[in-house]
Amino acid sequence: MTNGARRRMGVEERREQLIAVALGLFSHRAPEEVSIDEIAEAAGISRPLVYHYFPGKQSLYEAALRRAADELAARFVEPHEGPLGARLLRVMERFFDFVDEHGPGFSALMRGGPSIGAMEGVGSGRTSAMIDGVRQAAYEQILSHLGVEEPAPRMELVVRSWISLAETTALIWLDSRAIPRGELERQLVHDFAALAAVSAAYDAETAAILGRVLADEPSDGPFGDLLTRLMALAPQPS
Repeated sequence: MTNGARRRMGVEERREQLIAVALGLFSHRAPEEVSIDEIAEAAGISRPLVYHYFPGKQSLYEAALRRAADELAARFVEPHEGPLGARLLRVMERFFDFVDEHGPGFSALMRGGPSIGAMEGVGSGRTSAMIDGVRQAAYEQILSHLGVEEPAPRMELVVRSWISLAETTALIWLDSRAIPRGELERQLVHDFAALAAVSAAYDAETAAILGRVLADEPSDGPFGDLLTRLMALAPQPS
């Protein structure tokens, strides 16, 4: 028989629980709207016990953001199998899964999470470093899929610009959800191809990479779909 007593958590286990609870709350409401009392209640412990594990709301918030940043970076990890267009589409689907699941938390992460820091007199340098780490991880993942270790300046510009575009697109989509999510995921894959194509017109190295990528693309894949759409825009001969 059990006596109904709660199992006592170890220090790290309790910290992990509080981070998970805080991330869940921050994912559905603006961080400044979530109180320590709410976090304590959701975790089933007292307010003083929360402060035993975290010195303040800012430190708990940063720990939750770090967890979110690690999870977001993991969404860009994709097996190196199949055409690049299909790989990027799967990455964008997982990326928007995260955006959908963590709305306000994603917005706070991408914008550096300054609100709580401003309230408690803490700068946003650490949170900015977290999102820079996510961007760098995404950048390195895309380069690995392109088979490039030391990109030329134009290739670096393509990849970093595309990552920035994906962030901005997701933030705008969260505000209104006016465009179907699936369409945006595919459009962002098309955007990557378009950015690479423009740079290829100016840079031989980018052109060589793009030519290698396109050689493996099926006509019914995302990149083939873009070509079909562009050809449909051309005026038909009378």
